[in-house]
Parts: sequence; C-alpha cells; structure tokens
Amino acid sequence: MLRILWAGITLLLVSGCASYGVIENTPVQDVSADAGYSIKSFQEQWRTDDTMLILAFSGGGTRAAALSYGVLKEMRDTQVSTGGQNVRLLDAVDTINSVSGGSFTAAYYGLYGDRIFDDFEEAFLRRDVEGALLAGILNPLEWLAPTGRTEIAIKYYEKHIFKGATYADMIQKGRPMIVINASDLGYGVRFSFVQEYFNLLCSDLSTFPVARAVTASSAVPVLFNPVVVENFQECGTELPEWLEAAKKRAADDPQLTSIVEGLETYFERDKRNYAHFVDGGITDNLGLRAVYDVIEMTGGMTNYLHKYNRQPPRRIVVIVVNASTEPEPEMDQTNKQPSLIETIGAMSDVQLHHYNVATIELMKKSLARWAREMSTPENAVKSYFMRVNLKDIKDPERRAFLNKVPTSFKLTDEQVDKLIEAGGELLRENPDFRRLLADVESESK
Repeated sequence: MLRILWAGITLLLVSGCASYGVIENTPVQDVSADAGYSIKSFQEQWRTDDTMLILAFSGGGTRAAALSYGVLKEMRDTQVSTGGQNVRLLDAVDTINSVSGGSFTAAYYGLYGDRIFDDFEEAFLRRDVEGALLAGILNPLEWLAPTGRTEIAIKYYEKHIFKGATYADMIQKGRPMIVINASDLGYGVRFSFVQEYFNLLCSDLSTFPVARAVTASSAVPVLFNPVVVENFQECGTELPEWLEAAKKRAADDPQLTSIVEGLETYFERDKRNYAHFVDGGITDNLGLRAVYDVIEMTGGMTNYLHKYNRQPPRRIVVIVVNASTEPEPEMDQTNKQPSLIETIGAMSDVQLHHYNVATIELMKKSLARWAREMSTPENAVKSYFMRVNLKDIKDPERRAFLNKVPTSFKLTDEQVDKLIEAGGELLRENPDFRRLLADVESESK
C-alpha cells in the first residue's frame, strides 16, 4: 500500500490538476423504505427465526477478506439441528455488516451466495490487486484524467470482481442482508449502503454499482479519492419520520445524539450538494457500530421488533471477525527519527486500537441489554458474543506469522491459506460458539 501511496503523491505532483468525482447515483422516485435494498424489505424472511445471527467483518485489506472468508467456510460446514431438520449455520445469518477489506467478502457472498466457495480465492484473495492498481496509477494516459485514482480502482473491481452488478442484483431470496459501511469525509458520519440511508440523499440504491460501494468502504484517504454521491434536492429539508423520532429520543443520550446530528446534515441541502465517502474503518473498523445505530435509532430492541412485526428469537448471536494485527514498530530499535509515514501509521494504530476496545465493550453491553429486552417469562432470550481475533491463535509461531501479514491487496498463497485456516479454527474453538452449538442441539431434542 505504501507503493500506491507514493505513486499517488507522485501523480498529484506531476498532474497538478483537480479531479472530480464521477456521479453514478440516481434520484429515487418515491422516498420509501418499503422496497428496494432496505432493512424493512428483509424483515419478512427473518420474522420467525429462532436465531438472530449478525456477522461483522472488519477492515484490513486482503487479510481481512481472507479471515472472514475462512469464517464463512466454517459456518457452511457447521450443521445445526433446528425445527426438526439439519441446516447449515451459514443459512441462519440475518445480516453481514462490513467495512473496508471485509466488504469484498461480504459483497461477494451477497451477490453470488455459495459460488464464493468456488471462485472468490481466484477472483480476489490470490490476485495481485495492488499491482494492478499501481499499474493503472502509473499509466501516463491516466495522469491527465479528471476523475482521479479512485475510478481506476472502481473500474478494476467492476471488471474482475463484481462484474457490473448493482444493488438490484443483491436482492436474492434466502441471502443475508449485506450492510457495507463507509465514512462521510466532510462530517464524520458513518454511512451504510441501505435504502433507508440513501433516502436521506433522495437517491435510489438499487441502481448503484456494488463495486462503487465497496470502493467507498475501502478508500483509504490520500491513497484514494473519495467516492462522491449527489445529494438530490427533490426531497426537501423535512426529516423522515424515523429520524425525527430518533431525534426526540436522543435528548438524554449523547451517543444517539451524535448519530442523529450527523444524519441531519444531509437535509442541509443548500450547502450539502454532494457527499464524499471514504474508508469505513475511520468511523468503525469492526463493522459493529452500524448494528448498534440501527437498533438504537429505532428505540431499542423491543421497538425494533415491534416496528418490523418480528417475533422475539430464542437467541441473539453476534460474531465479529477482527483482522487487526499488533505491529511491532522498528522505530524503538534506534534513535533515528521516524518518517512521516511511520508517525502517521503509529498514531492511526493507537487510535484504532482504543476505538475498537470501546466498540467491543459497547456492543457486549448492548447485546446483553437487547436480550433482556426481548425476554419474556415464557422465552428467555440467550445472547452470544464471539470475537474471531488473530491474537487468540494459541501457537506462538503461527500467531507471529499472521501478525506480520500486511494490510495490503497483495498476499502470498501461504498467507492466504493460513488466514483462511485461522478464520475457521478460531470460530470453531471459540467458547461461545461451542456453547451456541450445544444449546441449539439440546433445544432441538
């Protein structure tokens, strides 16, 4: 990724020209969350599920994509007995929330289902994506293009990974809802690619390219330009009912107030003609905060179930796949002053670590509270929170090897193999995962 960074800086110095984002979102005809790729449209298939199962895929380049892919393989191969029949645990997943590198795996599964196990490794995990992007950036024909470096990435992902698919292609019966998350560069808003959020822009998500959403989710600032979308004027400045209700509930909740105030900015249409989206890891590198946002803006889990006419499940499960590593900085081995890039990297790592810890604690407490809210004397809802972390690998040699896998879009076959293996193993050995399987088995008898 450093090669891409330096190439991008060099290109900026050579061209000296401004670049402009390509606009590919279209106006929506009817601002309604009842149709399209919306949270509401997915509720029908979840309405009577015994298990509410939520996955979250973190950022981390191809490392994150491979680790989360290993988790999907393990869930595919795990049979559970429910409703008198054996089913794959993978088929019980309600939603996958993702950021950055994890969004490649999430989006691919959302589009192609089980085909991911046939060709995702070739299409992305074992492909030198970084080299292809670098070649595009260094191509003199691109130097004077007014669209910037990000369009090079989007074109590549469109051609080689997502094949021109839009969100209309993501609407597949029986598939989980894929919630790809980005960060609004201008206002620090966490933005989810679902129709409810696109309604804030008075825009239609169904026509939006999946490759563009994934690029937004993984567009590291400076390396790549933001993905730009238009904030259409047709919807005016009146807040939708759900956001107005959330605003009233947020009065005594600083966490919720911050979310609502960020989303309100899209209605300042006189000064927000466009929104600029970058790496989702900036506002949440675990993909968990979007889950929290949706439920808390609805007024908590009880209101969420009531709003969507959903029966309380018997259990609620959250599995977060965290591909972050613990780098060992070389700067402490010498009195030589660290470079600008080393300094920025170290500062980012520290901030990211602390924010991840806070996010995990928030989610654990919220999950327990949601289970209590859904419980009745007849149905005590159980909660399960599982973390798939590379640092939990027991073997020191393997752990050290994976800790050195870079955050890039080019890994060796050995690195990919070990990450896929680690994803399955870490989930399989997780105590809460074993407790879930034992509880499902005992309840089915």
